[in-house]
Amino acid sequence: MTTLALPLTDVAHLKRRVTALAEDRPGVYRMVDTSGKVIYVGKAKRLRSRLLSYFRAKYPNDKAARILNAAADIEWDVQPSEFAALLAELKQIRHHRPVFNVRMNRRRRASFVKVSTDSAPRLYVGSHTGRAGVRHYGPYTAAGPLQESVRVLNDLLGLRDCSLGTPIVYAEQGDLFDDARRAGCLRHELGRCTGPCAGFVTEEEYQRRVRIAIDFIEGRALAPLDHVVDEMTGASERNDFERAAWWRERFDHLEWLLAASTRARAAVEALNFVYVDPGVYGDDRAYVIREATVRAAAPAPRSPIEREAFRALVQEHVGSNDPPGPIPPDHIDETVLLLTWFRRHPGAMTRTTAFDVWLEREAV
Repeated sequence: MTTLALPLTDVAHLKRRVTALAEDRPGVYRMVDTSGKVIYVGKAKRLRSRLLSYFRAKYPNDKAARILNAAADIEWDVQPSEFAALLAELKQIRHHRPVFNVRMNRRRRASFVKVSTDSAPRLYVGSHTGRAGVRHYGPYTAAGPLQESVRVLNDLLGLRDCSLGTPIVYAEQGDLFDDARRAGCLRHELGRCTGPCAGFVTEEEYQRRVRIAIDFIEGRALAPLDHVVDEMTGASERNDFERAAWWRERFDHLEWLLAASTRARAAVEALNFVYVDPGVYGDDRAYVIREATVRAAAPAPRSPIEREAFRALVQEHVGSNDPPGPIPPDHIDETVLLLTWFRRHPGAMTRTTAFDVWLEREAV
């Protein structure tokens, strides 16, 4: 790690130090304020060029100039490759939670179907992972169709879409009600919510409906889609073509959600292999990637001893894939990073090897 413990007021000297010490190779850099707190973490394919660009930025219009203006020191670490730099950047952002990364990051994020785990779980769409106790499914790239499809699923199953903080009182808690019970919104009156906020549904029944929604998202059961098909068919047989068209629209939304969920699971499950990433200066690294997360990493093995040691790492992660389910919250950012990397760099897939093939080859 290189540290430039220089006051920002001596920008010219700081620039000369960067020019002299920074290398044009992949790396991660940190902007640090006068108290030693990291205020921004970034990555670069060519560190020297990237850092020098900060000194050409115009204050206050350019983001880079505003960051530099708030910083007193610059630190950086070189990395073997751009891929290694991306992983290191993510790890350091998680650790430091820099204020400029949070406030000024406008990159498009993937969307997820979220299921809260409170007394009356809520199914909704979001792109951030800040709230604890929420299961995440995805990632999905089309936020608009996802929002509409989840709305249709909620309406069909009568699941609430109110605030997560809305008080919940189930039907079995009858002693808490007066005679004039009323739901908190019109969805119950329209038949689109079972009304867990006003005791119109038992906890057992509501939880059953939530399980149906989760099973649909996970691809375990097609009950919502089957119900829509039955209603659509019945309307057609009654020559109620307007109603049939209404159900057909809901069928299209649910079919889209099912297909998108299947693609999302398949994309995650496809990233199960050993990936050898070439280093800029020959410092290749090997990664054990399981369910679109890095489970282990080491210098690419070359000697018999190194190959045997890495073989042990691979064996720790070989086995049947995890059943369909939510993505652990602490894996989400890394999962999105890996999916994006292999989509944007298709040539990287030529440097991957399935676990069983790698183990068989290394055992020879």
